[in-house]
Amino acid sequence: MIRVGIVGVGFMGWIHYLAYQKVRSMKLAAVSSRDPKRLKGDWRGIKGNFGPPGAKIDLKGVATYSTYEEMLADDSIDMVDLCLPPAIHADFTIKAFEAGKHVLVEKPIAVSAADAKRMVKASQKSGKLLMTAHSLPFFPEYNFALKAARSGQYGKLLGGSFKRSISDPTWVDGFWDAEKVGGPMVDLQIHDSHWIRLLFGMPTAVTSQGRMRGDVVEYVSSQFEFADRSLVVNLNAGVIDQPSRSFAHGFEIHFEKATLLFDFCVIDDQPVLSMPLTVIPKKGKSKQPKLAGGDPVEAFIAEMKEAATSIETGTPSDILSGETAADALVLCHKQTEAVVKGRKVKI
Repeated sequence: MIRVGIVGVGFMGWIHYLAYQKVRSMKLAAVSSRDPKRLKGDWRGIKGNFGPPGAKIDLKGVATYSTYEEMLADDSIDMVDLCLPPAIHADFTIKAFEAGKHVLVEKPIAVSAADAKRMVKASQKSGKLLMTAHSLPFFPEYNFALKAARSGQYGKLLGGSFKRSISDPTWVDGFWDAEKVGGPMVDLQIHDSHWIRLLFGMPTAVTSQGRMRGDVVEYVSSQFEFADRSLVVNLNAGVIDQPSRSFAHGFEIHFEKATLLFDFCVIDDQPVLSMPLTVIPKKGKSKQPKLAGGDPVEAFIAEMKEAATSIETGTPSDILSGETAADALVLCHKQTEAVVKGRKVKI
């Protein structure tokens, strides 16, 4: 049984809490928060852009700590789950490694690429796992596509188009601060930068056009280049401040033998599945595979199970890999650089 301590009780801490209730090989053993109400189990008032609202929970049998240092001193904790502002991820992660804990850190791995590199090096030095909670590959449509790419069932990957947008996330404190959260590129678009890195490997260059809001990119359209010049990959993502469409994402992925389509959004607080995952084969009729898991929390359950397997086997997960998460962060910053400079940027 892997004993876990959650650090930071906000929206993601709440979602992670819900996921741990469904993972048999993990036990929520401790919670650390500066909010005394949260340490007493009053998690009401927590809300985000999916999942149930926060509730009053029973923390009987769960150790509660008002400081991070107290939790790190608890030798029974095997892994800390950091659900904190990304600007402090690096320092908290490195302290956990020094205390002999594995780390699952919410995405983005950090705000700066230098901090991400420090975290990776600290993991290697300590011998403890650095896992970054990139949940997107565990959502059913994306998981289907990832398995298809890795199995080769539709032949070679040829490229794809990806999109992601939200309305202004007023619930995220400091969202537009380049050093605190990083804006849409680092907090939102990193999902797809990570996804592109997983599917196609690391790009060699990027051309991006975008709108700026202060020091961060508000919305971007990017074209990636790879060592394999036959790959055609592009991404459109960011904030479009039209609150009636609070969220949208989707993809069109091209293989030699098929194309995968998917398009989903939330309009007027209602889910709209405009294109269920659809396989368009080179020959024959299209089909819509049956997918398990309609509740977004189920993706986080799968994520936690992946983390548990990594710890139990001592084998780092390539999906949760700190190195891959650091690469995704570099891709975000390179796109910002390309927007600011108005030209192609090498990676």
